[in-house]
Amino acid sequence: MSLQLADVPQSILETKNRLKNQLPDLDGLLADIQTHIDEEVDDIRSCQQRGESVIPELDYDTIAQDGVSQEIVDQIKRRGSVIVRQVIPCQQAMAWNDELGDYITSNGYYEAEVDPSLDQYFSDLKSGRPQIFGIYWSRPQVLCRAAPSMALTRAFLNRLWISRRGDDVYFDPDRECIYADRIRRREPGDETLGLSPHMDGGSVERWIEPEYRKVYRHVFSGDWRKYDPFDGAHRVDAKEIPSPAVCSAFRTYQGWTALSPQGPGDGTLQLIPIVRGIVFHLIRALCEDIAEDELAGAQPCRPLAVAPQWHAPLLDGLVSIPHVEPGDAVFWHPDVAHAVENVHQGAGYSNVVYVGAAPYCVKNAAYVKRQKVAFLRGESAPDFAAENYEVDYQGRAATDDLSEVGQQQMGLLDW
Repeated sequence: MSLQLADVPQSILETKNRLKNQLPDLDGLLADIQTHIDEEVDDIRSCQQRGESVIPELDYDTIAQDGVSQEIVDQIKRRGSVIVRQVIPCQQAMAWNDELGDYITSNGYYEAEVDPSLDQYFSDLKSGRPQIFGIYWSRPQVLCRAAPSMALTRAFLNRLWISRRGDDVYFDPDRECIYADRIRRREPGDETLGLSPHMDGGSVERWIEPEYRKVYRHVFSGDWRKYDPFDGAHRVDAKEIPSPAVCSAFRTYQGWTALSPQGPGDGTLQLIPIVRGIVFHLIRALCEDIAEDELAGAQPCRPLAVAPQWHAPLLDGLVSIPHVEPGDAVFWHPDVAHAVENVHQGAGYSNVVYVGAAPYCVKNAAYVKRQKVAFLRGESAPDFAAENYEVDYQGRAATDDLSEVGQQQMGLLDW
């Protein structure tokens, strides 16, 4: 189900009044949260000065052998992000990169007429629209999402969440619902792909939607240190305002898998790896210098932007991910702000296929039912603009390309 609101500003006003009444010492609360943010930023800068990777890293083989240390787990849960090396073998990822390029060019993607009014995801962000392609059903994408190694990696990461309490099951960490997303193919020298820091998965909903407020119940009660970003309770029940700019599935992690080598300066991903950074965002919007019917720049049907005028302490923690090779995968928590470097200063293409984690739950099962129709028809995935480039594409993935488990993940077969 989606969230339908007749008057968003009025809903914001009423919600803010209710929340502020629960928080008599709003300034003291914000100061305490900012102290935490400043400490996290200081640690990020210290890591960089020591030449250490801010983003935790591990090898896929370590996951496969059940050898991940508690230290790495703690780092992932602190940073809200991780790089898993060689989830897909390098040669396979490189072959998929070539196949994907052929799929795009042979089917005339570059010659297709584009209606700029369809995809409004990037319209309110500072930088221009990125070179992200409205392609969902190429064989490389479909096979990458359904790869057994990808399933094992996502199951490991899903199990870092609280997925149930007693008989109350929020989601199944070991079963996946494929969430089809797009691809990025960025040419060297490109200056159009930059994407300013933001969060996906809802903007104003985080304050005004009842189940979303329950996700942040400890924050809104003033006891923000009790907030657990990895608690699945209520997240699977949250509703979003329908929009091609908002994910309507529940994702434990966003993510992508590299199809080409890339690193800092190559127009790649940036993160603010502070998993409780959202807490500052939530409380900052309630302060007296924000209009009563506004939420520090949050707009319905848009990504939740991290703006310099409201969220400067968070922006001090923005870092580029380290160098990755084809087949390496990066995952980040849905409340972690992310961006894309404004300029690709490298020598080669910076290509990725977006593959996150959407574990099996009622919400995701319902989404997959709609998505499988799009897959069979070659239409754009339901959460995205209805560009429908692939309807008549040759070489599009078919049901037979998927294993039995892959078909279950796609909703083509029952679990």
